[in-house]
Amino acid sequence: MTSPVAPSLTENQRALADAVVDVERHVAATGWDAPPRVFALVSTQAALLAEPELAKQLPAATVQAALDDPSHLTSVEQDELPATEALEELLASITWPEAVIGTAVVIERIVLPPSAETEIPDDPAAALVYLSSHPDRQDVRMAVGVLRDGVSWCAVRTRMNDSDNDVAVGADLVPGLIEGLLSTFE
Repeated sequence: MTSPVAPSLTENQRALADAVVDVERHVAATGWDAPPRVFALVSTQAALLAEPELAKQLPAATVQAALDDPSHLTSVEQDELPATEALEELLASITWPEAVIGTAVVIERIVLPPSAETEIPDDPAAALVYLSSHPDRQDVRMAVGVLRDGVSWCAVRTRMNDSDNDVAVGADLVPGLIEGLLSTFE
């Protein structure tokens, strides 16, 4: 895959950026209104060395990418996560084995312009009605990834501009979520 991000990034930053964009596109292909999805990020090259049979299960392009680039990452979706009420609870329940060098999460949220946020009711049910019906609301999908060493990358897509070409990317677009993901490595 051709990297969708700036070439001035370090190898690890670029590998993480590529992995985050890849998981965001993977989730985007399934449409909107989805629950949070969590991914372990592993070194593709290390995984292939540990389990050579894995090469038969991965796409040929992924195997070749690992041969060409030792920093290449493979995402492994975590299907059996504990049921929780909030994303914070879910992240607090996750710990990763050493083989997992990074993690990514994809979530959807409603955002409002700052001027409208001051009018959000305190009551959770009323707040949901307010958010859902506000004319300036934006549905966004945020894909955020981190590596154990603190490197982070984010990809943010809006429902209004639902195109692979209209995804905002950067290292620190969603700082609270970056912090939550980093805590899974503590």
